[in-house]
Amino acid sequence: MEIDDNMMQVDDGIDEISPMTLGHYYQNLFPHALYYKWLNYNGKLATTEFTHREFSFTIKDGIYLRYQSFKDSEEFQRELSRLSPSKIDIGAIFTAPPKHAKSLQPGVFKPVSKELVFDIDMTDYDEIRTCCQGGDICAKCWRFMTVAMHVVDRALREDFGFTKIMWAYSGRRGVHCWVCDERARKLDDAGRKAVAGYLSLIRGGAEQGKKVNLTQRSAQHPHIVRSLEIVEEYFEDVLLVDQEILLTRDRWTKVLNALPDEELRKTMDAQWSKRPDRSSVDKWSELIDAVDKRAAKKGSKFGLNTFERDIMLQMTYPRLDENVTTHVNHLLKSPFCIHPKTGRVCTPIAADQFDSFDPFAVPTLAQLLREVNEAPSQSGSVAKSTSMAPYIGVFEDFVSTVLPTPVNSQPSLDF
Repeated sequence: MEIDDNMMQVDDGIDEISPMTLGHYYQNLFPHALYYKWLNYNGKLATTEFTHREFSFTIKDGIYLRYQSFKDSEEFQRELSRLSPSKIDIGAIFTAPPKHAKSLQPGVFKPVSKELVFDIDMTDYDEIRTCCQGGDICAKCWRFMTVAMHVVDRALREDFGFTKIMWAYSGRRGVHCWVCDERARKLDDAGRKAVAGYLSLIRGGAEQGKKVNLTQRSAQHPHIVRSLEIVEEYFEDVLLVDQEILLTRDRWTKVLNALPDEELRKTMDAQWSKRPDRSSVDKWSELIDAVDKRAAKKGSKFGLNTFERDIMLQMTYPRLDENVTTHVNHLLKSPFCIHPKTGRVCTPIAADQFDSFDPFAVPTLAQLLREVNEAPSQSGSVAKSTSMAPYIGVFEDFVSTVLPTPVNSQPSLDF
């Protein structure tokens, strides 16, 4: 592919996200061919998987265009370049092309399928994380996303048998998961709600002390046992060292509120108040020793013997936005669009890169345009000559898993 001549005229120092800069991105860097292969699920010829798919675009001045649909990859590419949306959302596949929705009789236009999706946002950890709040993230709190991806990915693969899974960075403060197996795409709202419920463990608002309540039987479920193993691996480094959840009284109070023993809560609070400057690692060790001794005296019926397990899960287990998952027609931000707040590309994350993925290394629109300007003129993929290349590679590997297996590559049944 040749670089658009206008691309070379973009100011090297430009940082603005505008229709012009977005237009250059969609014309020269957006992975149209791979994107089409993914959402078409059937090679080159357009299927209803693509033609009946809803896209929504947010364009200049915040105008929101819903029920966009396209007959093929070429039309989609033309409209992206023409409209230069600041955001792309992907919706369901309907009984008819969504662009005809208003002309159809009531009840005819219905959603029939969509990828099973999950949204994990850092703001749902605001009551726990101490380094950042709101839309801000740092390397310390990003590790909550690392744990979340490990837990959810393994559950989807090992408990549900899904294999065609893509994770994506939201471009700012969270991650999205796209499960693309056919049986996942065919799930109705009830089925999606069941999966979301299976994966949800934290119950209760910010004012509730104890938010994990497991029965003796549910605690032995393979998903809980496996999740606890993952959580235990990260808990000390993430919660005690990075977040220092027991460093100050307002922080340790949140942990002590989950203790099912008021007398012990008061004892620990008084003990730590005398020496508040001790590390969270030391305080945690003291707390668990005190809980174990108390549990030995009072017995298991008081819930002390499960406190360590439950509080580790409460502080570290993934916090899903269930509403995103439970409805077939719920929209979710597309991979490879540009986040309007950060300018970063919403990039795929490989399953073997959960621990190494760095959201701050993800390229911005301004960075990519500068790289293209500085690169020598060339044919072929422009994106692969920029810092987008490794993310395109991850996407390419994923897309290869969702395409149908060619007939001539299937194993022979001849004897």
